Amino acid sequence: MGVSNLRVINDDTVAPGGGFATHGHRDMEIVTYVLSGALEHKDSMGNGSVIRPGDVQHMSAGTGVRHSEYNHSASEPVHFMQIWLLPNRTGVEPGYNQRYFTDGERRGRLRLLVSPDGRDDSIRAYQDALLYGTILPGGEKTSHSLAPERLGYVHIARGHARVNDHDLSTGDGLTLTDEPAIRLSALDESEILVFDLPGE
Repeated sequence: MGVSNLRVINDDTVAPGGGFATHGHRDMEIVTYVLSGALEHKDSMGNGSVIRPGDVQHMSAGTGVRHSEYNHSASEPVHFMQIWLLPNRTGVEPGYNQRYFTDGERRGRLRLLVSPDGRDDSIRAYQDALLYGTILPGGEKTSHSLAPERLGYVHIARGHARVNDHDLSTGDGLTLTDEPAIRLSALDESEILVFDLPGE
């Protein structure tokens, strides 16, 4: 919690029929990433959607938005992460986007999911952060270079991986400062989120 402009990562599992009733947010960039199951979303902008594995949902709360989130299934749990990033612009008009990224786009490589400028067909958000996702098969490696004034944050969504010289498992996170690169090596198949953030 509170690494650069990454405010929090909520790792939630919601039982069938459960969820979060309508509630409000403002001036926050909210990214939802589903690992298993299906999450039903409704908001005051008129959006209604179901988010499944591979989908990345982004909501700019801006001047204020209200939304609800419920497990879409009557029989299976939903496991998802909700990521809050502090915006680099406040008081903006609320916005919504949702995009599907295939397993193939993420397998064995870091796929840019969210960026401040929408580069490489990523989702554009009001924040100075790059969010990458990968599905890394066991034994495979990948890396991401960090500029001198940047820091990295790695979250293991599932699996077991070595990040630089540290072994991490499902649910673990690691902040990297004064490192030229983030080096990932999967010890078994792993789904990993990588953040490139402004230095503190």
